[in-house]
Amino acid sequence: MGRARVAIVGVGNCASSLVQGGAYYRRTGASGGLIHRTIGPYHASDIDFVLGIDVDRRKVGRPLAEAIFAAPNNTQVFEPAIPPCAAQVIMGRVLDGVAPHMIAAGARGFQPADLPDATQDEIVSALRRERVDVLINFLPVGSQEASAFYMECALEAGVGVVNAIPVFIASDAGWESRFRKRGLPIVGDDIKAQVGATIIHRTLSNLFAIRGVSVERTYQLNTGGNTDFLNMLDADRLTDKKVSKTEAVQAALARRLEDDNIRIGPSEYVPWQKDNKVCFLRLEGAQWGGVPMHLELRLSVEDSPNAAACAMDAIRFCKLARDRGEGGALTVESAFYCKHPPVQMPEDAALALLDARALPHLDAAE
Repeated sequence: MGRARVAIVGVGNCASSLVQGGAYYRRTGASGGLIHRTIGPYHASDIDFVLGIDVDRRKVGRPLAEAIFAAPNNTQVFEPAIPPCAAQVIMGRVLDGVAPHMIAAGARGFQPADLPDATQDEIVSALRRERVDVLINFLPVGSQEASAFYMECALEAGVGVVNAIPVFIASDAGWESRFRKRGLPIVGDDIKAQVGATIIHRTLSNLFAIRGVSVERTYQLNTGGNTDFLNMLDADRLTDKKVSKTEAVQAALARRLEDDNIRIGPSEYVPWQKDNKVCFLRLEGAQWGGVPMHLELRLSVEDSPNAAACAMDAIRFCKLARDRGEGGALTVESAFYCKHPPVQMPEDAALALLDARALPHLDAAE
């Protein structure tokens, strides 16, 4: 039970930061930057990334340790010397994972490999061959059909899932029931950042609520220059993303806002920002005597490392649940690490429960 074997679907910026982080914590033994140093018996250095799945010709067929640095990835490189390993990136299935405008974008976008799409049998065989414990979904926003395909593969192969994107799987009753019946854990949906726009927005909304200040209107406008923001220029791919981010904030407000009074979502693609995300956040409220007040905040943060910290914890909790024979949506883990969980919970309440679940002594009952 000492290590967790992980497959990554979508070898983009988030995958790059996650794999770099695994190598960094293995090399240094550090704990700074980790939300939980250990989860059960698992440190961040105990995660083995054993398989990558992608469709871009610049990544397919390459070692995972090299593919994470291939274009169009543009996140910060903080651990450039990834130790050689056997993990390879294999061809996946395109479906709706590549939007037409992402191909038209040339080098900045996606360049599908000139290879046949993988079949479900091929993906399942690869997951079994590599003895994968947990599959993490980092497909582009809007990849509904592609996500469903990989969920079917995970269910057939007997693999736990961290659904890091805003396609509703863990929070969908039908999908959740299937994972529960198979005895497979799933954490989802739509991974939060360690200290990102949504968690700050939720924290400030809760602060207003507990201090008796009513929120009348609010927005969260985000800009960035990575493939995530380029992909989201297609408004048709944004429906679940906007729902996910908006509901995460609505859940922290004392009073739900009308749709016209809340605007949350990506606003613009700025190529030179690369993986840096800038958030402009505003809350307008009424305090004592109905006197108006407003708060404005600007956040600038490297987007993918910000997500990797939550992803690393979610993977380890998923593996721990698999060790313990738990199936279905992990409610507390999903609430703490994801924007659109099956059940929304305040961060402090979820964290207290997670801290107890992470204690190694709980394994003694197995």
